[in-house]
Amino acid sequence: MADTTVLRRFRHTLPALAALAALGASAQSTQVTVTGRAPQLPADVAGFGDVPAERTPIATVTAGTTALRDQGIDTLGEITRLDASLGDAYNAPGYWAQMRVRGYALDNRFNFRRDGLPINAETALGLENKDRVEVLKGISGMQAGTSSPGGLVNLVVRRPRGDATTVLLGAADDGSLRAAADIDRRVGEAVGLRLTLSADRLRPLLHDTDGQRWLAALAGTWRLSADQTLEAEVERSHQAQRSAAAFSLLGSTLPSAQTINPRINLNNQSWAGPVVFDGHTASLRYTQTLVEGWRVQAHAMTQRLRTDDRMAFPFGCSSENTYDRYCSDGSFDVYDFRSNGEHRDSNALALRLDGQARTGDWTHALGLSVLATRYRQRMGAQAFNWAGIGTIDGQAVVPASPVPADTNTNRDERSTEWQFTDRLQNGPWGLWLGLRHTALQRESVRTDGSRATSYDQGFTTPWLAATWQLTPQDMAYASWGQGVESVVVPNRSSYGAQAGQPLPALRSRQAELGWKHEERDWGTSLAAFDIRRPAVTDTGSAYLIDGAARHRGLEAAGETRWGEFSLRGSALWLHAVREDAADTAINGLVPENVARRVLRAQLGWQPGALPGLLLQGWLSHEGPRYVLPDNSIESGAWTTVGLNARYGWREGGRDWIARLGVDNLFDRRAWQETPFQFGHAYLYPLAPRTWRASVQVSL
Repeated sequence: MADTTVLRRFRHTLPALAALAALGASAQSTQVTVTGRAPQLPADVAGFGDVPAERTPIATVTAGTTALRDQGIDTLGEITRLDASLGDAYNAPGYWAQMRVRGYALDNRFNFRRDGLPINAETALGLENKDRVEVLKGISGMQAGTSSPGGLVNLVVRRPRGDATTVLLGAADDGSLRAAADIDRRVGEAVGLRLTLSADRLRPLLHDTDGQRWLAALAGTWRLSADQTLEAEVERSHQAQRSAAAFSLLGSTLPSAQTINPRINLNNQSWAGPVVFDGHTASLRYTQTLVEGWRVQAHAMTQRLRTDDRMAFPFGCSSENTYDRYCSDGSFDVYDFRSNGEHRDSNALALRLDGQARTGDWTHALGLSVLATRYRQRMGAQAFNWAGIGTIDGQAVVPASPVPADTNTNRDERSTEWQFTDRLQNGPWGLWLGLRHTALQRESVRTDGSRATSYDQGFTTPWLAATWQLTPQDMAYASWGQGVESVVVPNRSSYGAQAGQPLPALRSRQAELGWKHEERDWGTSLAAFDIRRPAVTDTGSAYLIDGAARHRGLEAAGETRWGEFSLRGSALWLHAVREDAADTAINGLVPENVARRVLRAQLGWQPGALPGLLLQGWLSHEGPRYVLPDNSIESGAWTTVGLNARYGWREGGRDWIARLGVDNLFDRRAWQETPFQFGHAYLYPLAPRTWRASVQVSL
């Protein structure tokens, strides 16, 4: 039986290897093989301007359009494969992306940025018109008023650069299709326009998740004078697709991922509608260069999100009186969940002044900014009704129960944030200072007018770092900073006098030591971090600040090139535990769905005999993780392998690029992530082997 299994897997693997070999054998091009490493772009999300990433005392990950396409990354949820410190956090296919950085789950309302301004990520965020994706790892209190301590994700919009048109067509072996066009034009000497259009037919291998999405975006740049620039952009996007329901524990048993069909979607009732995301975003940015290197910038953005959130939701086992897992016989309760017409509107306005100064032997790169944001959430009544009993084979049929009898929550938030930064330099020594003060007002009320809450808070979050340029290639740094989160107790009578009251600002703290080496053919970085985040315990009658969640870890990343070969990779060792809790039994417990060891690696080959061809093999490994908060059940480690090929050539006066890739080459079966959300244990399997191919031409 074991031999048959191996042969069956390689029967599907060999065509992949043959196709990649054929692609290399047929390559003919006059292009020159690249022998140097790609330049490290500045990370705007860091907040210190145009400083190369390898010269900042901040751990960042940056991936541009080419890197994303080469690795087949089409959605925000897939960027977790870029770096070992990025992981999944209830990252359900067909839903909005949810991820972890350094073990902490990001908050989709507060940890995402677009060109540096805050956006709501409770939607499907498209990458088609993005120039690059940036991730800041660690405490983000200096860059954001309130946010999870894991880090920030910033989407940088693609801007006009010149006269070019690119068309891309793509397909996957599951039947998904893509068509996209990028049209970049100059209008006279002063104006540039860039139009991005894309459309996808979604037919994943995961059953009952067919759908479609499209995006249309226009960006314009108007150079008013040598010192003045006006930039505007507008984007509209739509996605309609059923989301994926997770598996769960079967009683006290962790089901074997080898026996579960990863293509089954338990959200497969005929009445289960798609989740629909509609997004409208627009921004306007004015930049004025002043005398002696000073610059002023005004940047405004508005975001309008509309969502229909619907699902045949598997949850708990009423027959065994357990609601955090499925029944031991493989059955579960099915709820008809519908929340139609959700509205989330965000507005932001930032004013910033940057410039240079000097005091004695020290040079200063100064920044002063103010950011005003407004957020409004309006919801209707929702349905969350018991509909029947389902089974993990996906065969059970239950009737719909769509009556919207449950209330929802409306929210309003206003904030004003002042930020000051100073980057001082004296020879090989650098000192980086950041300070942010936030004034916050929040209100919430149930859609029936009950449980109203309203509160104001103000807090200041500092950050500082020191750098030492040991050699032109080596830099050492140390940093310390704070982040903050704001929590209000639910306005329910069971919480007594505490109901509706805000907790004191929850301050996270991080210390980090790092080293970065950068030269033409290789670069590497090493960072040790210690993050401590206050923990809140909900007893049902009180909210208590109870000890902390402490994450200590070591990150390593590197990239090198020798001859025709290149190697890049990252690794994370993470020690994440609960500490100082009143209940000593939970001290030392590891948070669920957090892998303690992660490795990402990519080997590339650009054969000199076939210029224009790049072959890549990548490996992703994640260690075991706990399924339940009490650490009583653990899922196993997993490793997947993928192959990518890119071939560029010039023909008929046009540049062509063909890409071919296969993910999960050996069709590995394992539990990819094990989130514990909404009081319930979930299990998401690795996606099965998937082919993808595309061709693009520059006209």
